[in-house]
Order: sequence, then C-alpha cells, then structure tokens
Amino acid sequence: MALDDFLESEVAIAVAATATLLSPRVRGVLRSGAVYGLAGALIAGDAVTSVARGAGRGAQQTAASAGGVVREATDAAGGVARSAAERARGTGSGAR
Repeated sequence: MALDDFLESEVAIAVAATATLLSPRVRGVLRSGAVYGLAGALIAGDAVTSVARGAGRGAQQTAASAGGVVREATDAAGGVARSAAERARGTGSGAR
C-alpha cells in the first residue's frame, strides 16, 4: 500500500474504527452499555407482562360479574313467570 492509500477516507475511517474498538476503555463502555441495555429490556418485559396479567384478571372479574348479573336476571324472570302462571291458574279456577 502506498502512502496515498492511507489518506483515502474509507481507509482512514476503517483504521479509526479498528483503533477505537480495540481500545480497552471503549470495550468497557460497550460492555457496560450492553449490560444496562439488557437489564432495561428485562425490566420492560416484566412491566409488560405485569400489565397483561392485570388486564387478564380484570377481564375475568368482569366476565364473572356479568355472569352473576345474567343469573340474577334469569332468576327474576323465572320468578315473574311463575307468579304470572300462579295468578293465571288462580283466576281460571275461580271463574269456573
């Protein structure tokens, strides 16, 4: 390689990048950055999981309470129907 080859921008960038990556200080910064980045990703994943679990519990509770309301309405409707049937029988037997 001639001296002019070292002055090309691509070669200069490659040499600077290699020197930077081989520096102990830069490797330490990259390592700690990777550790903190992974820790942040794990914390974010836990938060998302916690929110999803809470939403699932809320949906289950809503469904259970809606089921209770439907049961109560069904029981009330059945009671009204029985009362109406008893009244109809009572009115029909008194007319005969």
